[in-house]
Amino acid sequence: MAPDLQAAKRRLRQSLGAQRRAVAPGDAETAAESAARHLFADSSLLAADRVAAYAALRDELPTRALLDSLMAAGKVLLLPRVDPDGRLAFCAVERWADLVLGPHGVLGPPEGSARIQLGRGDIAIVPGVAFDPEGWRLGRGGGSYDRAFPPEAANPPLLYGLGYEFQVVASVPHGSRDRRMDAIVTERGIRRRARASP
Repeated sequence: MAPDLQAAKRRLRQSLGAQRRAVAPGDAETAAESAARHLFADSSLLAADRVAAYAALRDELPTRALLDSLMAAGKVLLLPRVDPDGRLAFCAVERWADLVLGPHGVLGPPEGSARIQLGRGDIAIVPGVAFDPEGWRLGRGGGSYDRAFPPEAANPPLLYGLGYEFQVVASVPHGSRDRRMDAIVTERGIRRRARASP
């Protein structure tokens, strides 16, 4: 990655990281409920049998209520597990109580959970530090989600970036290996890329 690109990403991570950590718990839960309502009014999500999501870290938009709602709606809920090679494996989850603490303090499926390959018709809800209206996403820097959903993948799932409204910026610095989102979801609504499926 070019030094200028690295520096631009680092500055944006620092700026938005401070804003995320400053969100009061009550405001975070209110925003999470609003974002979940927008998702459950989305035709693609309603039609999907399988939805991949994640257990949010403390400085991310909370996802617990969303995960509970997805399971209650009868969706096959998949959460990521970090494999020894650093890659994400998406595994079905039936109960919150089954999750275990993994690398970096992230809750996920226990070792030995069956891996499921996501494809067309599925939805993956993806965390991020920043997003822009063109669908570009800035992650924490590990590249796990970009490797899980490479740009050249055949029959990929729809990717929905999830975050607070203030995480949507005018432009996210990106490189050739970065993966664009099909839609961005915040407490204000859902923004779709022009070329994304309805």
